Amino acid sequence: MSVSHKYTVLASVSLSIALFISSCSENRASQCQRLIRVVNAGTSLIDKNKGTQVITSIQLSKDLEFVTKSLKELNLKDPKLKEFQSGFVNIFQNLSQAVAVAARALGATKTAGASASGREKIQKARAEIDSALTTATTLGKQSDTLVNQMNKYCSQSE
Repeated sequence: MSVSHKYTVLASVSLSIALFISSCSENRASQCQRLIRVVNAGTSLIDKNKGTQVITSIQLSKDLEFVTKSLKELNLKDPKLKEFQSGFVNIFQNLSQAVAVAARALGATKTAGASASGREKIQKARAEIDSALTTATTLGKQSDTLVNQMNKYCSQSE
């Protein structure tokens, strides 16, 4: 097992245990903290892996799928936090898919030959990567807006 995979598994297990243990306390502040913790974990994965190689991008896509799953399992009671949760699930799910598309397209460019069909492959891959980047940019803006709204809501007293 590679060192990075071992840390990914360890981080995933630790996050799951932390979420399980912290789910006992059900006031808004603690629910906010749990939601923020998972969102921050996903955001830090993205920041850490920006512009990396195909294999890393594929792993990032899988890690974002795990973040999405962790978000879905938060079991929040507060209706407004459930809305934020749903928004972040959508964002991380779509971001995972966009990263996977870009990773596959980048991988296709590495196998394209110097022929006309190879150039076609590269052009198609470039279009897919551009589309994925546009999607990621849009999702990033949506995430920023949602984070600001969530922070405002979570900073209000109960």
